Amino acid sequence: MESVQATKQRFGIIGNDKGLNRAIEKSIQVAPTDISVLVTGESGVGKESIPKIIHSLSHRKHGKYIAVNCGAIPEGTIDSELFGHEKGAFTGATQNRSGYFEEADNGTIFLDEVGELPLTTQVRLLRVLENGEFIKVGSSKVQKTNVRIVAATNVNMFEAIQKEKFREDLYYRLSTVEIHLPPLRERNEDIHLLFRKFASDFALKYKMPSIRLDEDAVSSLLKYRWSGNIRQLRNIAEQISVLEQTRAIDASTLRSYLPNAGNNLPAVVNNKKSESDFSNEREILYKVLFDMKSDLNDLKKLTLELMRNGDSDQVRSDNESLIEKIYGNDEEQEQYEEELEEQMEVLQIPEKSENKATSQQTIEDKYSFAEEIQEEETLSLQDKEIELIKKSLERHNGKRKAAAEELGISERTLYRKIKQYDL
Repeated sequence: MESVQATKQRFGIIGNDKGLNRAIEKSIQVAPTDISVLVTGESGVGKESIPKIIHSLSHRKHGKYIAVNCGAIPEGTIDSELFGHEKGAFTGATQNRSGYFEEADNGTIFLDEVGELPLTTQVRLLRVLENGEFIKVGSSKVQKTNVRIVAATNVNMFEAIQKEKFREDLYYRLSTVEIHLPPLRERNEDIHLLFRKFASDFALKYKMPSIRLDEDAVSSLLKYRWSGNIRQLRNIAEQISVLEQTRAIDASTLRSYLPNAGNNLPAVVNNKKSESDFSNEREILYKVLFDMKSDLNDLKKLTLELMRNGDSDQVRSDNESLIEKIYGNDEEQEQYEEELEEQMEVLQIPEKSENKATSQQTIEDKYSFAEEIQEEETLSLQDKEIELIKKSLERHNGKRKAAAEELGISERTLYRKIKQYDL
């Protein structure tokens, strides 16, 4: 069995991190078998190296190795790309075509970004994994293929399964063995080593002296979080190599090439946030609004009782439970009563009216006041709804489908409200 160090030299893998070494070790161990493998890790960590190691150390090494980026193929054509199609199967299908699974027979197929596969394609892929069978688009003939499948994803698969974007049974078929590659920020000892290798490569490529980092620059390099991982590090090394006149790079020069370098404090990242957290916040906001509406309705009821009766003691007696519900205890109730009396003075209603006969004009004025309260309440809720819709549309760059999902309404309802509020 080939050693980890020999494999790294053979495939140009740089680094001595324990997590990286463990991933390569698992690749070497699983290579002689035919079981499917799922490679996980953030974008830019070098997941494409693992399937190459597995294929080259397997008994299929003389067969074809085909890498397919599932996220780059349009949904309408991905079935044809993977499984092939018959002539006349759809518009533009002028001849029979073999798909990747037919071409890679007795070899290895690498499905990168497998989490982006449409659900209908996932069903077809599951059948290939279970019994090696597939059907071309536009055909009824079942064909057989003998391929080794290695898949990779940067998606949280359990979250995708919960959201019904990925089939659970397919996940367990793909991840017979799961190999995880750690992000660059967890490979602290490898960061400067990789940077030096990239700087040397670009010096050779562009025929110029290699750039060098001073101690402070190396410290800044190690503290940066590298959200783009190795791909981002390589990009930064190339930029500095080409653009800087001097070959000695200090910390301030390096930081000028690092996005958000001044705001690079460690943070706890919860991949589950986004939609679920916003959904909870939205539910809390709706609850508060509806509670406010309920309280306003209760207050309106008391106000109308006062306007009809004019006797505060009688109103207090008849609505004792309602007052207790709103204000809770005696101290708050006393405060309410003081406010109630002030309100009566504003409405020019005596605390105890001996003559309960009121002119028609006075009654109309009072009911007009109540209607104004109702209108203000309605406008307030409408304003909140408009504000929520605007924020959601801005957050999703005007994409109505994503905004509708976030707001918990249908896209059709959102379209109607956009038209209604002239947004």
